[in-house]
Order: sequence, then C-alpha cells, then structure tokens
Amino acid sequence: MSEKLKISLLQLDLVWQDAAANREAIEQQLRTVSDRDLIVLPEMFSTGFDMKPAGLAETMDGETVSWLKSVAKQQDAVVCGSMMMQVGNEYVNRFLWVTPQGEVSHYDKRHLFKFAGEDEQYSAGTERAIFQLGQWRIAPFICFDLRFPVWSRNLDCQYDVALYVANWPKVRAPQWKSLVPARAIENQSYVVALNRVGVDGNDIAYSGDSMVVDPLGETLLYGANKEVVLNIELDLNELQDVRSRFPFLQEADGFTFA
Repeated sequence: MSEKLKISLLQLDLVWQDAAANREAIEQQLRTVSDRDLIVLPEMFSTGFDMKPAGLAETMDGETVSWLKSVAKQQDAVVCGSMMMQVGNEYVNRFLWVTPQGEVSHYDKRHLFKFAGEDEQYSAGTERAIFQLGQWRIAPFICFDLRFPVWSRNLDCQYDVALYVANWPKVRAPQWKSLVPARAIENQSYVVALNRVGVDGNDIAYSGDSMVVDPLGETLLYGANKEVVLNIELDLNELQDVRSRFPFLQEADGFTFA
C-alpha cells in the first residue's frame, strides 16, 4: 500500500433495532464505493444507539460479523464500525476492524455515556488499540471518547489517524465541531470522525457533521445533514511534513494510564 489512504465514510440514517434492514441499507450505499482501503460505518450501525442490548446484541460469531467479513472481502477493503456485542454475561459497545482476509480485531468503548445510561447496560473497555493498515497506524475511538483528551493522546506518536465513530446528537453539534479539530491539533494527526443522521427510536435527532481534519486543524471534508458517502484520500507524506516542521509532540508531558 502506498503513502495514500483512501477512505469512504458512510453517513447513515440507521433503522432502529433492525440489523437486517441496516445491513441492506449499507449494501445499497456500498454500490457506489470502489477502490477503497478503508470503509467506515457509524457507532452501533446495526441497531442505533440503544440501551436495551438484551435480545439485540450479537456475538463475535454472529450474523453481522459474518456479514462484515463478506463485505470486506467483496470490497477488498477494511470495514469498521461499532455494534452492541455480548461477551459472556456482559455487553460492550465494540468497534470492529475487519480485513479482506477475514481477520477481526476490536476496541471496546472506554467512556460510556452515563447521561443516557450506557454505563448501566454496557461494560467499559480498558485498553486502547492501534490497527495497522499498510504504512498507516490507526487508533479507533467511539463517540463519547472524543471528550477525553488524555485517552485520545498520541503518546510517543503512536498513530497517524484518530478514527471516531459516533451517534452524536444534533443538540450538541457545536461541541462536536470544536472537539474534532482540537483532537487533530493536539495530537498532530489526521482525525476521521463519522456521525449518523436522522432520528432514532428515542426521538433523538442527529445532524451528521462528519468530518476529516488534518494535523493543523483544517477541515478537509465535511458531511452536512443527509445520508451520504464521503470519500477522501489522505497523504502520509503531508502528515510527516507537519510533524517535522512543528515537532510539538516531542515536548508533550509524560503520563501513564491508571
């Protein structure tokens, strides 16, 4: 793979609690997608942001994970996004990273949204993850993680792209639009942030506002309030040039996670 990274972001209106309908809708959108390295789906793309996982959450050998493997193979691209997952007797909000070869890696959401009761239904993740895609290092995060700069911190320049998938409500769109560029600037990385649109089963509205921001905080791509496939190509040489000209990360304060 070259120094370029070709990404498609699927800004979707999710069907409430209907995995089959959402898989079908995604397949429809993917008919316009080709020659990509990475395809990104929103947070809880199979159900919407639902706080009743019993009977809806799937397992790692369930139908939707098998479907993701098939899509990744057909598209010859990594496909990723989060979904509610049952692990033993617990539930997690799990980001899945599925390769064309059928390999599945994951990251479990660290910061659960107590305001919606997510912490009462799901278990929090404890470990960060970084996935390799060619020469690119990509760190996944989920929605509310965006508000926590320490968790997102690019320690020792470990990643090149911070990737956030979300169900971020329209009422808090101003905070989204401020925090996404902030994470890019402070971590000297690209930030790819995908949000959904539409209204969910709890009558919460979402305005999309998906965006890609460069390490200087400039918005390279923006998705308004509609269903849309957003395509972009990132350049690793441009990122490395910024880090070379402005080596701010070398002066970052050190810390460890508790």
